[in-house]
Amino acid sequence: MLLSSCSLATSASTSPWFSFLLFALVGFIAQLIDGALGMAYGVSSNSLLLSLGVPPAAASASVHTAEVVVTGISGASHWKLGNLDRELVKRLLVPGVLGGVLGAYALTSVNGEKIKPFIAAYLLLMGLRIVLKARNHRGQHRRAYRHTSLLGFFGGFLDAMGGGGWGPIVTTTLVARGNHPRYAIGSVNFSEFFVTLAQTATFIVSLSYAEHWRVIAGLTLGGMIAAPLAARMTRKLPAKPLMILVGSLIVALSLRTLWVSLAR
Repeated sequence: MLLSSCSLATSASTSPWFSFLLFALVGFIAQLIDGALGMAYGVSSNSLLLSLGVPPAAASASVHTAEVVVTGISGASHWKLGNLDRELVKRLLVPGVLGGVLGAYALTSVNGEKIKPFIAAYLLLMGLRIVLKARNHRGQHRRAYRHTSLLGFFGGFLDAMGGGGWGPIVTTTLVARGNHPRYAIGSVNFSEFFVTLAQTATFIVSLSYAEHWRVIAGLTLGGMIAAPLAARMTRKLPAKPLMILVGSLIVALSLRTLWVSLAR
């Protein structure tokens, strides 16, 4: 695996078009997952970029920058297809932006990796809860708005601190509370554009992204192609399978994060 990653990285460095297409494929896969399930763009794209030999700092900076364009298209697609709950968006957007900006500033003095095991443990419980609710699903959903603003702030803050987590934290909690997966995913994706834009503007103050243009451009192109397709998947998938997919994905990602954190 290591040799494979190294060879891919070497090929990418000697063939600009080959590397660009690889990064575009990474962006397409990551956004297809995130747009359809409302989470895991950062986790998916970072993991794939690292496996291709991209340095961690370059991967993180590139993902955040590309996300601005990709989440904008994804949010617009969900809005156009009617996947939004306006009340959820109203309660998530501003607190999420404030939490994201504060988290971006805090990241300069606090190691976000240290809080990942606690986030993973919380998400593991939420993922299991979603799967259990899906098994007993009877087609009824409720609109649960209690503490949604606090959830948005918490999700935005930890997303900036940990390099990802807006979707897993916010979408998982909303669906676990009983909100319809279609509207929870659509509303979270729509709000994510504004949260990501605020985070990226904060990061740009202290980081230079120009040297990573090829990674950013590839991720952006792949994500732009996948975003409308993923939004349509969210609209057409029945609620029960969607809940099982969301719950299973978050359980798997949480177990992986806990394993990696405890193994260090």
